[in-house]
Amino acid sequence: MDPVIAGGVFALGLAFGSFLNVCIYRMPRGLSVVRPGSACPNCGKAIRFYDNVPVLSWVLLRGQCRNCSAQITPRYAVVELLTGGLFLVCYWHFGLIPAMLKCAVFGFLLLGLIFTDAETHLLPDKLTLTGLAAGLMFSLFVPVSDLLSLVLPGVVQLPVSFELSWRLFSLFDALLGAAAGASFLYGVGVVYLRWRGVEGMGFGDVKLMAMIGSFVGLRLTILTIFAASIAGSFFGLWTVFAVWIKRTQRRRHVFHESGAAARRNAWASAMVALRRHQMPFGVFLGSMGLVAFFFGQQFLHWYWRLG
Repeated sequence: MDPVIAGGVFALGLAFGSFLNVCIYRMPRGLSVVRPGSACPNCGKAIRFYDNVPVLSWVLLRGQCRNCSAQITPRYAVVELLTGGLFLVCYWHFGLIPAMLKCAVFGFLLLGLIFTDAETHLLPDKLTLTGLAAGLMFSLFVPVSDLLSLVLPGVVQLPVSFELSWRLFSLFDALLGAAAGASFLYGVGVVYLRWRGVEGMGFGDVKLMAMIGSFVGLRLTILTIFAASIAGSFFGLWTVFAVWIKRTQRRRHVFHESGAAARRNAWASAMVALRRHQMPFGVFLGSMGLVAFFFGQQFLHWYWRLG
């Protein structure tokens, strides 16, 4: 990597990360991300330009507002650093070509959706539907290689030029990925609703999966859903185990129950908590979508060699 270009790309990522923080806070609340300018969520005072430098201002102010001294969540600095780092990884992975731009846009959208879902359990249409349109558009300029790699030997036999052929196949693969991802999650949600009588999959997750599919294509869409399901299951099991241990200790010390009784009652309590807990599945879909984008093809090639 050219160090000067790399530094510029990282700085650009920090700036976009700062804007992403605005989106994460305002979009779920139905506020404009353009006007008014950046302001403290606590006192509403406008943030001066020298207090709005990504990461550095948060560190110098020790995570506090200059005006009211209210604590500012570390999420602001974390998102800025992650966005800057992601832009840098895109440049390192692809170089200065259109694929880098696709990577940066995809990562920017997913980071925004991951943090928004984690904080509010919402996935704004302004990110998911905009991302879906962007993914389909990028497929015309940056090949979605899944389907294309399978049919490439026959492409030259089509009654159109090779240039047009790969663009059509790339767009078709993006459409297949979007349709498959959205349809699968929608179907799971319908089945869960009829089985349990409560909503188990928000429609925002469906649109998020359509967006991811438009960027990564059919095969990596399936991989993303599979990996996200495993990650979400492990997180759910870890949550139940942590709640069980905590409530067991509480019942033993507060209610003076025996070890066996405390564990039994705490387990029943943990099961009730699990049924009522809303897990932000978009966090896992978004995270695994990024992993699939960078490493999915290598994983699939490794897996097929095992067979």
